[in-house]
Amino acid sequence: MSVLVLGSGQLARMMALAGSPLGISVQAVDVADNKVVDPVSKQKISNSLESMIEEVNAITVEFEHIPEDLLALTHSSGKLKPSVEAILTGADRVREKKLLEKLSIANCPFEIITEVDQLDAAVAKLGEKLIIKASRDGYDGYGQWRLQSKNELPELKQQLSQLDLHKVPLIAEKMLNFDRELSLVAVRSSDGDIAYYPLAENLHYQGQLHVSIAPAPQVDKALEQQAQAIFNKLASMLDYVGVLAVEFFQIGPQLLVNEIAPRVHNSGHWTMQGADTCQFENHLRAVRGLPLGSTKVTSPTAMINIIGCKAFARDMLSIPGCHLHWYGKTPRNKRKMGHFNLCADNYPELGKTMQALAEYVPDEYFPMLKDEATKLLKL
Repeated sequence: MSVLVLGSGQLARMMALAGSPLGISVQAVDVADNKVVDPVSKQKISNSLESMIEEVNAITVEFEHIPEDLLALTHSSGKLKPSVEAILTGADRVREKKLLEKLSIANCPFEIITEVDQLDAAVAKLGEKLIIKASRDGYDGYGQWRLQSKNELPELKQQLSQLDLHKVPLIAEKMLNFDRELSLVAVRSSDGDIAYYPLAENLHYQGQLHVSIAPAPQVDKALEQQAQAIFNKLASMLDYVGVLAVEFFQIGPQLLVNEIAPRVHNSGHWTMQGADTCQFENHLRAVRGLPLGSTKVTSPTAMINIIGCKAFARDMLSIPGCHLHWYGKTPRNKRKMGHFNLCADNYPELGKTMQALAEYVPDEYFPMLKDEATKLLKL
């Protein structure tokens, strides 16, 4: 059995490692040059892209920003899962917003901006506090601007006037006072079977995910069912196959969809140690037509991203329940270098484990760690 992944980063690597025990061979495509590579060693593979597309059993993606010619080529093989529609929707906030509206799924009030002067009307309608997002190619806080007051509008308009907004429109969203950010990662088979992981609570810093806690604390059955119902609507409409992540803002008892990701997701990395079957294995099971694995939680888990941090001593591995996943990438600012999964019997113990980790890592690269540990100690 073999799977070709479009994209050759850490998500393709983790799929390859998860596929090996199942006897699933995973190769990847470097989308910068369309060369086939080993996703673990990054060594070039002599097979051409065209021959690999013909040979493999299934094709999938590790991220949604795939060049359209490559997407069209792999779609024509009939092996691409999830579908082109799902991938394009995840890559384009305008498509995403239109899908949410079509399905009557609650999301942040917004306006589509194709001319900078439309921002005046957006402020009048949505209020002067806005988050403005590029509709394509934005992630980890890139391609986003914040308007805190209408006094800042002239300067912002001047800045945005340099962009081609007809080619890449903006989404202006009302800045909401939400209680917290949550995400649901779930997997759907080609037969329509669905396996849900529990909601995870996500903490961001400067637009980038730093910490996920799973299962999210203080989640009742109604909230879990609300998230699953939204997932069901999206997955059914997209005839989805594989892992799909849905990110939410929680305001009281209501969930508003922030965005969707048609792939394995950073907020699902906790499943590598915290669930019976990790998201990477379940994604491969789905795209290969195998039975889905159990998503049963084995322990409360914290996933902590290692961002921009250079190599450090591995002494923290002495902490019970500490698991390091290092991606082997060249360090640079805001780059995800790896992650920790911390497992414990309950939330207070998980808080203690996070406090222990904080003694080994530099504060400037882990700004959410200590405060979140303190919160968990009180549960």
